Amino acid sequence: MAKKDYYEILGVGRDASQEDIKKAFRHLARKWHPDVNPGNKEAEERFKEINEAFQVLSDAEKRAQYDQFGHAAFKPEDFAGFRTFSFDELFRNFGFGDIFDVFSGFGERKRRGRQPEQGADLKYELEITLEDAFRGMETEIEVPRFEECSVCKGSGAKPGTSPKKCPKCGGTGEIRTVRRTAFMQSINISPCDRCDGDGTIIDTPCKNCRGSGKERKTRKVKVKIPAGVDNEQYLRLSGQGEAGFKGGPPGDLFVVIGVKEHEIFERHDTDLFCKTTIDIGTAILGGEVTVPTITGKATLKIPPGTQSHTVFRLRGQGMPHLKSSKRGDQLVKVVVRIPEKISKKQEQLIREFLGEKKAETGKGFFERLREMA
Repeated sequence: MAKKDYYEILGVGRDASQEDIKKAFRHLARKWHPDVNPGNKEAEERFKEINEAFQVLSDAEKRAQYDQFGHAAFKPEDFAGFRTFSFDELFRNFGFGDIFDVFSGFGERKRRGRQPEQGADLKYELEITLEDAFRGMETEIEVPRFEECSVCKGSGAKPGTSPKKCPKCGGTGEIRTVRRTAFMQSINISPCDRCDGDGTIIDTPCKNCRGSGKERKTRKVKVKIPAGVDNEQYLRLSGQGEAGFKGGPPGDLFVVIGVKEHEIFERHDTDLFCKTTIDIGTAILGGEVTVPTITGKATLKIPPGTQSHTVFRLRGQGMPHLKSSKRGDQLVKVVVRIPEKISKKQEQLIREFLGEKKAETGKGFFERLREMA
């Protein structure tokens, strides 16, 4: 199913200003935020859609990329699980941490109380080599995370005891204050300060987790990296994040890929770039040179009269496309090496070959050679 247009999601035109985009986001967030629609899966998915559109259109660089390439600028086609969004922004806003100010008209943020809540998402940065990215790989990483306490099973209470209903709020997690005047009555609702909005209190906390219901552990997680993965793309591992609250599902683990710089190759999407040097004789007369590739070596034919900094293309010698048998190309820049010292005889032969003709502005050494041939 094709993704919706980001402008359509926010209900703004393509010429909308940043202020228009911000206002549209605030308006939709008030309506669809999960805290306003507890337990409503449709509202949760709708808000994720709105938040994703806002992350792109509120950033000038991402917006320009989206306007030019559409969704393909951030998520390669037919490659589920990877994206190219900035991870800092993703984790700052995906969890709704910076946008509670949009509820300024609603007063205090609504507490979840005793409702199950999904655990926090985790981020893990995995550095691999260019060769690993070319072949693809499977590895095992160690992820520190909070899990359900093995002693109290997440209740937070000492085994044999259980949390009790908060006597102050009666288990609702809320305190209602009624104010009456001669003309009206107002009701103020705030989280219970005794149970912190949870609705329950623990008289005898679990010694292992100190009443939190969670303990920190390090788990080994297998990660399969597909061939062709690029720098700053990431893999989402569902359910491998931190434990949920009150029976809620665990969060997800995002493994961010960092590809190390290579000593020979420079990567641009699926193409690889490198340079090689040839002697002046090969440049003038032509010949063959051996150049490195990501899989070994290849023979490059140099035609006669090759100019320095000419770029040759080796088709199909680049990086693989994600989930495809196709590969990019390798581009080789040829740099002609001019000898720093020559013998008297060599100097005499070159002078005889060139004659007394002076160099013309804008023409190179090899162009002059061709003219005199």
